[in-house]
Amino acid sequence: MTKILMTSVRDDEQTAIKEYAKEHNVKILTTPKLIDDAVELTANIDGLVIQQRSKVPADIYEKLHANGLKQIATRTAGFDMLDIKKANENGLIVTNVPAYSPRSVAEFALMQIFRLLRKTYRFDHQVAENDFRWFSDEQSTEIHTATIGIVGVGRIGGTLAKLLHALGATVLGYDTNPRTDLDGIVQFVSKEELLKQADVVSLHVDLNPTSKGLLTANDFAMMKPTAGLVNASRGPVVNTVDLVAALKRGTIAAAALDTFEGEETVAATNRREQGLDDQPLIKELHEMDNVILTPHIAFFTNLAVKNMVDISLDDVMTILNGGRSPHEINL
Repeated sequence: MTKILMTSVRDDEQTAIKEYAKEHNVKILTTPKLIDDAVELTANIDGLVIQQRSKVPADIYEKLHANGLKQIATRTAGFDMLDIKKANENGLIVTNVPAYSPRSVAEFALMQIFRLLRKTYRFDHQVAENDFRWFSDEQSTEIHTATIGIVGVGRIGGTLAKLLHALGATVLGYDTNPRTDLDGIVQFVSKEELLKQADVVSLHVDLNPTSKGLLTANDFAMMKPTAGLVNASRGPVVNTVDLVAALKRGTIAAAALDTFEGEETVAATNRREQGLDDQPLIKELHEMDNVILTPHIAFFTNLAVKNMVDISLDDVMTILNGGRSPHEINL
């Protein structure tokens, strides 16, 4: 019987994993550990599925190769935690799950756009301090009167655009490959024009050499002082030092960040006692009353979790059976 190891497994994934094992007659071993600390479990394993934000240590690839593995599947869209070249050098095919549920992230981004337009971040802080007043600068914007800019109009960005269009918002898009199938829904413009016009800018790009540091001080300076920023893509897309400065100076009004630089040190951890002193930029963002922080959970829905499990395991089975997965990553 085929044996597959899944690392970093959460309780909420177990139902989908058990269903897959039963349906496909395979044995799936699970561990809450990262592959960093579970590589010894691959000694008698045919396939491997991981999920983590931290970099996979360089020596892991050789160990997996020595144990006879032929692939690594990450059940995430992002794969920057993996050294694809080193994996390939050790005979390991790498796959990801590029579209587990575009709707899950799009709906989350829409919620954050509403929160920025309605300035609920301000009221959250005030009410937490027993201040139930409201002030003239907290008057909000109805979404059908707003212009929303989407940077990266792919699967997720395109889904968000359709939701926004249905609500009557004006939708601007910036993408290196404008989509003709969204004619009448998205008006594609330059990045500069989008930043100048948008009441909220929502980021939905992959992390790659061209998208790292996509928004810096010069970009924030182009935005309206009343504008907000949503980042539900990847943290390094935004220069955090520049973002903090822009938020402090009032260059832009607010930000809702589900991803942010340094998140791998805090996401999925309990810092009630430890605090954030070792991550000063994150601490600064956390303390601002015009910032909404969430721990990279835009994807976290019932359908998305099941799809991440099923698609990653399908890729493992395809490769073990000598086939080619459409999700293979080749650099």
